[in-house]
Amino acid sequence: MPRYVIHHTGDEPNWVAADTCGIDFFHPSSSDHRPHTIVRAVTAAGRLWVRFDVDDRYVRSVFTTYLDPVYRDSCVEFFVRPDTRSGYFNFEVNCGGALLLYYIQDWRRKGDSFERFRPVEHNDARDIMVSHTLPQVVEPEITRPVTWSVTLGIPLVMLERYLGSPLALETPWRGNFYKCGDDTSHPHWAAWAPIGERLDFHQPEQFGELVLDTAAAEDRRPTAAPKRGR
Repeated sequence: MPRYVIHHTGDEPNWVAADTCGIDFFHPSSSDHRPHTIVRAVTAAGRLWVRFDVDDRYVRSVFTTYLDPVYRDSCVEFFVRPDTRSGYFNFEVNCGGALLLYYIQDWRRKGDSFERFRPVEHNDARDIMVSHTLPQVVEPEITRPVTWSVTLGIPLVMLERYLGSPLALETPWRGNFYKCGDDTSHPHWAAWAPIGERLDFHQPEQFGELVLDTAAAEDRRPTAAPKRGR
């Protein structure tokens, strides 16, 4: 099981202090385009911060509204399960900053959906800080090499609201980081923790281990004002 340590960096995210991991396991169904993607995660100011840096090509972004199918664009994803007795969150964000987010409690497939899930309320999603380096819309596709970044600032109290209990920060969480681009000219699907032969990111049994710095327990309340944009 892959293991990633999430350090606490005080009043603001300090990426120098963060460990790095690569999204290196590409599903065999992927095209020959294999973008190099690095992830960093820390806790700071009552938030879980996740930053993706992507050396990419064939980049496209057309979805702009919350809960749009952003995985069809050039997209990065963070799935996190803070308590293995409960569900998990799928933070999916395209290179233009549009977000798709559910709380999924029963991930068995039911057509194009799941047995039991709920979208995170729009008001809760607005409290997530999203920053991105590319424009909101990238169309036509960028076919030359390009580097882009996306950062999420997730309030810890928001996670607690859906779990219905305080976060157990002293207990390892489970999660995975992904890179995809279903409707780009060179589709690909990559993961930090390998997902096996089935092309499905919704496999919490395949998640890796996320270990949080215990100092985060003393800093649950977000202090920075929510914002969105580049």
